[in-house]
Amino acid sequence: MQRVRLEYGDSHLDVELPDHATVVRSGGAAHEPAGLADPVAATREAVRNPLGTEPLTALVGPGSRVTIAFPDRVKGGAHATAHRRVAIPVVVEELERAGVRRQDITLVCATGLHRKNTREEFAAYLGQDVLDLFEPGQIVNHDAEDPDGIVALEASALGDVVEVNRRVVDSDLTVLISHAAGNPYGGFSGGYKMPATGLTTWRSIRCHHTPASLHRDDFVPISPHSHFRHQLAAIGARIEEAMPRPFFTVDAVLNARSEQVAVLAGSIPAVEEASWPPATRRTELTLPGGPADVLVLGMPRSFHYGNGMGSNPVLMMQATGASIARAKAALTPHPVVIAASVCDGWFNDAEFPSYERTYELLQTVHRPADLAKYEDELCTDEGYLDRYRNAYGYHPFHAFSMAYMGGLAREYARAVYVAGAVSPGHARGMGAIPVPTVEEALAEARRHVGADPRVLVVPSLSKPAYHLRSERPTG
Repeated sequence: MQRVRLEYGDSHLDVELPDHATVVRSGGAAHEPAGLADPVAATREAVRNPLGTEPLTALVGPGSRVTIAFPDRVKGGAHATAHRRVAIPVVVEELERAGVRRQDITLVCATGLHRKNTREEFAAYLGQDVLDLFEPGQIVNHDAEDPDGIVALEASALGDVVEVNRRVVDSDLTVLISHAAGNPYGGFSGGYKMPATGLTTWRSIRCHHTPASLHRDDFVPISPHSHFRHQLAAIGARIEEAMPRPFFTVDAVLNARSEQVAVLAGSIPAVEEASWPPATRRTELTLPGGPADVLVLGMPRSFHYGNGMGSNPVLMMQATGASIARAKAALTPHPVVIAASVCDGWFNDAEFPSYERTYELLQTVHRPADLAKYEDELCTDEGYLDRYRNAYGYHPFHAFSMAYMGGLAREYARAVYVAGAVSPGHARGMGAIPVPTVEEALAEARRHVGADPRVLVVPSLSKPAYHLRSERPTG
C-alpha cells in the first residue's frame, strides 16, 4: 500500500491506497511547460502583430471609447507577471499610441454571475500599478442585473438568448484579456467563452449551463468542439454583429503555475485556432495503462469560486461532476468516485446566499435537472439579487448551474462516496453515500468494480487540473 495525502477541508488526510494507484499531481507532469522568460515582451509582440485583424493602432484613434474586459480572480493568478497585470498596461500603451485618451478607457471585470470584486480585491490581483492608471470609476464590475447596463440582442444562430453588457456594444472597441486554460466547461477558458459567460446575464447563461448542454455525450469527456462550445461561439458572434468592431482578444496559454506559456492576440476565431493546440499540449495528460475503475478526489474548503467546495454540498458535488468530466477518458464506463470532503453543511451564506435554499429545493425533486422549474422564482428574488448587486454575493442562478454540473455524477458514476463527511445527511442529500474513511469507501467500492480495481487519484482539487485520458482507451 502507498500513503497519499489528500486535501480535506482546511487540512489534509493521509490515506492508504493500493501501490498500483495512479496519482496525478498538478504541476508535476513531465510535459508541464516552463513559463515565458519575458511575458511583457511576448504580450507586446502579440498585441502589435495580431492574428486575423489589424493592430490596435489601426482600429482606434483620438476620441475612440474603449472597453477592456478582464476575468475575475477565479483564474489566472495574482503574481507580479500574471496575464491581467501584464496585458492591461500593454493594451493601454498601444491605445494611447493611437491617440485614445486615458479617460475614454473603461475596465470591466467580466464576472458573469460570480460575485463582484471589492477595490481591495482588484488591487490584490490586478496590482496597484494598474489601479493607479485609472480613476476609481473607470474600473467596474459587470452587473448582470443592471437595467440600464444590459442590452438585449436577437437570439443567437442556435436560438439562445443574447443579453450583454451595454458597454460592449456602445464602445468603439472592446478588448478582451483572457486565458486559454484547461476548463471542464467547453475545453478551455478564453475565446468566445469569455464574453459569452463573463459579460452576459443569467437568462443567456442558462441556455448553455443546463443539463441539455452539460449532460450531452459531446460535453463529457471535455472537448472544445461540443455543442456547449458551439453555443458560446454563436452567442459571441451575435454580440459582435451589434458591435462597431469585433472583439480584439489577448489570450494567454497558462501552465499549472498560471505562468504564460504563449500569448496570442487578434480576432477570436484566429486566436482560438492558434491557442488551442498549445493549450491542449499543456492540459491533456495521457496516463499509462488502462482506464481506472475508481476515482479518488481530495477536496479543500477553499477553491477558485471561494470558500465552500468541501463543505457546501452543492459545490462539493459540482467539483465531483467537473472531475468526472476532466477524467472520463481515463475512466471505465460508470466508475466509482470517492471524495474526501469535510461536507459539514457550511454553505458560506455571505458569498453564496442562494445555495442553501437551492439545496433545500433539490430535496423536493427527483433529479438535478428538475430544479429548472424553480429558476425564475429564485433568479428574480429581490433579496438574492440585492445581495448579488450590492453585497458581493453570487447570483442565484450560479447555484443552479453548479447543481446541474454536479448532476454529471448521477449520469456517469456508478456511485459517489463522500469520505469523512461531518454532516452525513448533506452528503446523502446530494445523492452520495457517506462513509467514515477513504479506506472504507474503497472497500465498499470493490462490491461494484471487483476485488482489485484500478485506482486514479487526484489529491489536490485546489490546483489547476488536467484533462486526463488513459493510454488504452475505455471499453
